Amino acid sequence: MVGRMRETVTPEGIRVLTETIPGVRSVSAGIWVRQGAAHEAADLGGASHLLEHMVFKGTATRGPREIAMALERLGGSLDAFTSREHTSYQARVLSEHLPVAVDVLSELVMKPLLRESDLELERNVVLEEIATVEDTPDDLVFELHAEEVWEDHPYGRSILGSPESVGRMTAQDLRALHADRYLGGELVVAAAGHLDHGHFVEMVRANLNGWLKGVGLPVPDAPGPSTHRERRVERDTVQTHIAVGTRTPGRSSSARFPLVLLSSAFGGGMSSRLFQRIREELGLAYSVFSFQSFYSRAGHSGVYVGTRPEFADQAQEALMEEYSRLSREGLTVSELREVKDQVKGQVMLSLESTSSRLYRLAGFALYDLPLLTLDELLTSIEGVKEQDVNEAAEAYFDPDAQVITRLGR
Repeated sequence: MVGRMRETVTPEGIRVLTETIPGVRSVSAGIWVRQGAAHEAADLGGASHLLEHMVFKGTATRGPREIAMALERLGGSLDAFTSREHTSYQARVLSEHLPVAVDVLSELVMKPLLRESDLELERNVVLEEIATVEDTPDDLVFELHAEEVWEDHPYGRSILGSPESVGRMTAQDLRALHADRYLGGELVVAAAGHLDHGHFVEMVRANLNGWLKGVGLPVPDAPGPSTHRERRVERDTVQTHIAVGTRTPGRSSSARFPLVLLSSAFGGGMSSRLFQRIREELGLAYSVFSFQSFYSRAGHSGVYVGTRPEFADQAQEALMEEYSRLSREGLTVSELREVKDQVKGQVMLSLESTSSRLYRLAGFALYDLPLLTLDELLTSIEGVKEQDVNEAAEAYFDPDAQVITRLGR
């Protein structure tokens, strides 16, 4: 599916992007707000996420059930999430129902009631969400690891917040956050699928007309490199959960594609080095994989392994041996060729989904990157040289640059 991407900026500063995809009958659409955990005041940790929950409790014309039914009765779906730098509201519908989706999304973002009477109920829901993470070790280890990797930097803040910070928030706090951050200049509206760009822009302008443009939120300062250390958190768990990782450059860096290729070769599938060594050769784990995040000013690259406590030291030792080998030797020519084909195949397969196209499209605007066609993206991946990969391996996979977090016995 070859799509056509276009962008328009409204007088309110709202960036509207579309990708028209022939051969599909659906549209995925979303509104992104440049507000996330990294922008919060220390005493209001989790405010962005709680606000995202609260908008679904009622708007100027719809109650919670009406919000839920508006798209579901048409066979569509509605969802939202909060990240460290953004809050997103998305819908997927048949193309003829796109006006309804834009109306619902716009009302959620523009006109939430944010009533004090709804807050206690939704606060309890978020507290249960926090408790779920605390009770799920293979989720909790990533929270603890992020705190260690980022230390006092805003990227290390919990998206959910703490029971204490969520417990003291008021509806007025959320109304103030909404008034201060949900502004035209902070919005990205995108859609991918069976649609016309001009008609979509008209819908957006009709629903979001007249918003204040707002002042751009400063992005967090770029942090320095990670320093090696290890933290062990004792829990009575069946497995020991180990996360290892380091800071990397952000999304716009030239190192991004080399890092993507390295992460995939290192732990991105059954053929990866870590899977073959730790699971197939040593039989130390069922789950072992790599992960990456790229933010506006920095990134985070790491690996996870879960193993029984009696094998934890052996698994960690094998893990660090593989880090050392990758840092020293990089990838072979044949490995680089294979991983390029693997990543390009994954990209092409993922973009058969309008939702994946939507997220990619919004990412261009959220990170102020040029619009890349699929062919241009594949060319960027193919253009990564052996030297690029090996320099990134030496810089970011050095065992002495890794932060290690262990949770369990």
